[in-house]
Parts: sequence; structure tokens; C-alpha cells
Amino acid sequence: MTTFADHAIAYYNALEAPTSLPPGVGVMNPYQSPTVQPIVREFYTKFFADVNPRVFILGINPGRFGAGVTGISFTTPQNLRRYCGIHNTLRDTPELSSRFIYQVVDAFGGAQAFYSKFFLTSLFPLALTKDGQSRKGKLAGPTNYNFYDDRATTEILWPAITETVRVQTGFGADRRVAVCLGRKNETYLRRLNEQQGFFDRIVTLDHPRYILQYKSKDASIYLERYITTLHECLAPDA
Repeated sequence: MTTFADHAIAYYNALEAPTSLPPGVGVMNPYQSPTVQPIVREFYTKFFADVNPRVFILGINPGRFGAGVTGISFTTPQNLRRYCGIHNTLRDTPELSSRFIYQVVDAFGGAQAFYSKFFLTSLFPLALTKDGQSRKGKLAGPTNYNFYDDRATTEILWPAITETVRVQTGFGADRRVAVCLGRKNETYLRRLNEQQGFFDRIVTLDHPRYILQYKSKDASIYLERYITTLHECLAPDA
């Protein structure tokens, strides 16, 4: 019996970075790291070693301080230790999206309860970066980048995005509904779904980074909205 975990581990450990991105756009592939591969194996073996379908929660593409480091969607090294019980020696990193997502995980009942029902992933599976702008004659460091931030990147990655979702739904997706993170991301997921018919229905929530960066005073309201939506997605008639 091939489990959800078996599919996920094989997929991530075989991921290769694209080589034809526009100038200035970079990609991070942590899955080739001998430090990250055991983390990926332990995470999926711990939470996904079954054949039960999950509701997919899809972000844009990983951030360079979350899955760009750990290989686990929306998960920093410290949240991997604190909430998932997976020891690692990776350096702690700041990531607003991970902070909010693990508030959601905690409110849902913890990592075991959450991951038994949901699969966190992204339309494109690798972190993208953009060369920083020159400041007073010095080149700034790379910044997070989204696949839709320029048309050329979107077009180049669209076949890979399509393949990402196609392959990952084969892990064991509950195709009745998918949760989209981000209002702009919704445009692209809906376009993809119209082309491919991966999911019967898509519901959208505001992106975790947007919530903590711009709406932090209302974070508890957004948290309640997340939990309500997730429970609705699990209803028999979802």
C-alpha cells in the first residue's frame, strides 16, 4: 500500500529547480540538502502515513524563510520543533505566514489533528527570490518573490504549476473543495482549475502574511474565519 507520505516524500526529494527563469529571479531548492531530506521524511511519515484524502490548502509559492529552509510548507525551523515535534538544527527564521498558520494549526487541535485532514502546499513548490535593488551603490540581498509578480515568470512556470497540482492531487486529495490562500492567488488557481478541473469548488481566505502585516489588530477575527472555513470544508456536503 502506497501512502500519502510515500507519494509526498518521493515527489519532494526528486524536485528539480527550473533553469530558465527571467534575469534576477532565483529559486531555492532545499530538497537536495542532506539536512532537509530527513526532515521531509520524518514530517510526512509522522503525519501522512495513511491513504486518507486531505483537503488541499494552496498558497502561492514558498517563502525563503519557511519551506525555502525546511522543505515543509509554511513551516519555519522553530515551528517544526514547537508544533510538530520534529527536532532540527536549522537556524530559526522569521516568517509571518508560518506564525499565523501555526496559530491556525494550534486552534484546530494541534498538528496531528490538522494534518490528518489537510495538506498545506503551494501552486509552485519552490521558493522564488528576486535580486535586491541597489541602495547607495550597494546591491541589497534577495527578497521573496511570487510567481505572478511578472508575466514572464508566470508564463515560464505555468506548466510546472500545472504539473505540481496534478501530481500532488494524486497523493490523495479530497477533490470536493480546495482552500486558496490569497486573493490574488485565487485568480491563478481558478484559471488553473478551469483548465484542468482539479477541484469541484474553491474557497479563498486572506493570505497569512497579509493578515499579520496589514491586519494584525484583527488577527483573532481572521483566525476564527480560518477555523470556521476549514470545518465547513470537512462537512459531508462540502
